[in-house]
Amino acid sequence: MKDALWPLLRSGLFRLDPEQAHNLSIRALSLGLAPAARLAADPRLAVQLAGLSFANPIGLAAGYDKNAEAPEAILRLGFGFTEVGTLTPRPQAGNPKPRLFRLVEDEAVINRFGFNNEGHAAALARLDKIDPLALVGVNIGANKDAVDRVADYVAGVKTFYRVARYFTANISSPNTPGLRDLQARDSLRELLSAVLAARDEEAAKAGRSVPVFLKIAPDLTEEGMDDIAGEALASRLDGLIVSNTTLSREGLRDQRQAGEAGGMSGKPLFDKATAALARMRKRLGPDFPIIGVGGVDSAETAAEKIRAGADLVQLYSSMVYGGPGLPARIVTGLSRLLDRDGLASIREIRDTRLDHWLARKL
Repeated sequence: MKDALWPLLRSGLFRLDPEQAHNLSIRALSLGLAPAARLAADPRLAVQLAGLSFANPIGLAAGYDKNAEAPEAILRLGFGFTEVGTLTPRPQAGNPKPRLFRLVEDEAVINRFGFNNEGHAAALARLDKIDPLALVGVNIGANKDAVDRVADYVAGVKTFYRVARYFTANISSPNTPGLRDLQARDSLRELLSAVLAARDEEAAKAGRSVPVFLKIAPDLTEEGMDDIAGEALASRLDGLIVSNTTLSREGLRDQRQAGEAGGMSGKPLFDKATAALARMRKRLGPDFPIIGVGGVDSAETAAEKIRAGADLVQLYSSMVYGGPGLPARIVTGLSRLLDRDGLASIREIRDTRLDHWLARKL
């Protein structure tokens, strides 16, 4: 699709219910209706992280391709990696509809999906058919009615081990009651111990170790961040994703939808999520892998995440407003940024504005 056509298509999609438009876009991608981006390889954008090689640092966050219906088509849009899920062992319908809301004035989204997905078996059948070298991560969670939530995460590791390039343990969605309690230190220690033990057990059988990342909320207190950083460093966790959606509604202009329950993402999340990212970089040190998420909608905001401490960057909600051409525009823009500043690698900008973001309030 040419970028010039996107405003017309967006106008049509915005006449639809947001979840209906979301499902339609997934269907179009799965049918191959979105043309591939024509991006020249730029080795300056390549990132080596947690034993993986990323062609560029821009990824699609979990929540869009919940059931692994179109990961390869998504990668062809220009992303360096993509993440499917959140996936739970058993299928679940999620929360009652409507549960997805556009805040157009703010270029934001509120969702309260509640881990709606078709379950492990359906997603595994699809992932078994894709190129094993495709850089696709699997985001795992727990069923809402799980008796043992930790066991659900362990089941995710065991089920998807042969097809996942990395795992993300999602303990930060605000839409499953009690899920964020897993961020508390004792609960997190129990979870990481079990998940990483399962990973090691599968690695011994498969002869390869799959990285495990942890996705956290932007609404943590400083003490909560201390706890997570302590457990991340004490365990064999491979990286952190900062951050999920927020419960905050600070600064929103679109008050018609602001009262909807759920997690808010998009442009208004950028400052809060980036300040949280910088604080975790400060706590974890320069060598711990961190993926920055929240409010990324351009090459400049992607670069700013990296300046604040991110190794890789993910986006999602900005695709609602920027369309399928957005990832290619961001990747091209990052190459131009390196040209402008005479840099040999995107890594050179990492942490260059860490102090600026540490001074910003959460």
